[in-house]
Amino acid sequence: MFAILEPSLQRYWLLGLLGLWAAFLFGGFLFGSAANPTRRMPAWTRMASSATLVVAAFSWYVFSRNSEVANYALFIAIGMTFGFIGDLWLAGWIPGGRKVVAGIIAFGFGHIFYITAILRFAAKAGLTDPQPFRVSLSIWLLIGLIGWYYVVYRGAILRGIKPIVVHRIALPYALLLATTAGTATALALQDEHFIPLAIGAALFLVSDLILAGEMFCEMSFRLIGDVIWLTYGPAQMLIVYSIGYAWAVITAG
Repeated sequence: MFAILEPSLQRYWLLGLLGLWAAFLFGGFLFGSAANPTRRMPAWTRMASSATLVVAAFSWYVFSRNSEVANYALFIAIGMTFGFIGDLWLAGWIPGGRKVVAGIIAFGFGHIFYITAILRFAAKAGLTDPQPFRVSLSIWLLIGLIGWYYVVYRGAILRGIKPIVVHRIALPYALLLATTAGTATALALQDEHFIPLAIGAALFLVSDLILAGEMFCEMSFRLIGDVIWLTYGPAQMLIVYSIGYAWAVITAG
């Protein structure tokens, strides 16, 4: 992934950002306060880890802007930016307080950019075999539907909560995330370089289903907040750093 970067200063810069992201995310968990049984990680380390990935994504774009992977890098960077905005909304760090629906919308836009990046790249790289797309999309959309039903809809009913608009909004959102996972998996089935991308997209769906369960259905278990971020953070990192794999694939091709 990093071998494609020249000069070596670019490589060290993106490796450094990767290390900084890990320090914020995992350091926040390891050294955070144990006073809250649902989360050790402080908000500032979570937001800092997400901001670091925005910088990394746009760094990949700047370094690759004269290559054939530039559009992929740009769309991924914009998608990550929307993800960061969603993080800020959910953390209540944007004036006006915590806005759950606004956060969902921001993440939704981010995934639209991720899906667009994947599909445009697939066309450019010739990874357009329809069979992997049909199979992986069908499987992941089914997973998204089942996950939404059991975690969000039925989860609310079992806890005596009457499903309302936000529970239903969670369905198209889950299917959108499942579409990202499906398209990423279709690339991975055609080229193993995209296995990390597929894993990242899958982790994102898992993380958001847990988050939806916490926010809308009163689901709770020890360190649930950290589990959400320890799946979400690596998911975003794998998506952002897939730019390097895409660059290598398009260069080799």
